[in-house]
Amino acid sequence: MLRTLFTIGLIAMLGLVALKLVFGLLGPLVALLFTLLGFAIRVVLIGAVVYFVLRVVSPETAARIEKAIRG
Repeated sequence: MLRTLFTIGLIAMLGLVALKLVFGLLGPLVALLFTLLGFAIRVVLIGAVVYFVLRVVSPETAARIEKAIRG
């Protein structure tokens, strides 16, 4: 019973150290990751809107673009 408590405490302490490492020392890398993720989401949304508008305005052009992308 006592050994189990010490094991759980040790695992919790290791988890806290890992979190401190990830968000402390590697914080700028995590921030860069989220910044790039946000940029990628914006690019995908803008591309989807442009494709949708193109699909409504000129379905033939949209079909050619889709065919070119798929190979």
